Amino acid sequence: MNIAEPNPSIGLTTISRTVASLAVGVVHTLERAVVGEARVRTARGNAWEAVCADRARADKRAELDRLVAELAAARAAARRQQQREHQPVG
Repeated sequence: MNIAEPNPSIGLTTISRTVASLAVGVVHTLERAVVGEARVRTARGNAWEAVCADRARADKRAELDRLVAELAAARAAARRQQQREHQPVG
């Protein structure tokens, strides 16, 4: 009895992986050509940009908190002034 194994064929997933791999290679090469070696995005660069963005958001949040506190203090002062003006003299 002769059992012949089927010839390995190229499947749809193999083709998809190959195309994706080639596309990544082309994009990477194109990025290097367009922006230059020094400006190619890296994981370290992406992480640093994320840290800077977080710091900027924290600064904006702190500024907004400060403004809200100033407005609340001004409103409380205005209420105190208004209460003093409307107190009966007696």
